[in-house]
Amino acid sequence: MLGRHHIYVVRLTEEEREFLLNLVSTGKAAAKKITHARILLKADRSIEGQWLLNKDIASFLDISTKTVDRVSRQFVEEGLERALNHKKHPQPQSRILQGREEAQLTALACSKAPDGRQRWTLKLLAEKMVELNIVEAVSPATIGRALKKTNLSRG
Repeated sequence: MLGRHHIYVVRLTEEEREFLLNLVSTGKAAAKKITHARILLKADRSIEGQWLLNKDIASFLDISTKTVDRVSRQFVEEGLERALNHKKHPQPQSRILQGREEAQLTALACSKAPDGRQRWTLKLLAEKMVELNIVEAVSPATIGRALKKTNLSRG
């Protein structure tokens, strides 16, 4: 938990402070980057008596305390560049259905539907893929996306 359990003390070097002041005064950067620069300047404890508490910085800049906490943590743990350029990096997910599994799915979808069924449903295909040990687990939505990619109709 940020804020309550960890306090990240921001101490800027003279060079960092000058860089941030220049960034804020020129205004020639993305709004988020300028806001992060302002957070660091307001949180800077290297000048005695000049810094603000995170809740006061949040109020002053009209942002959430969570943002102030995160930027301060990133500065302390990862440096100025990371604190200024926070980007969420989505975790690349490994594909459940690779080429071989997709081929097996296509063959299965083209085969005769199970007894008592007119055609395959996404759920039935997902269950059959698991039953045949083609994959450990797969959702009907994943099956649908794979079939859509191949322009294959289940009808």
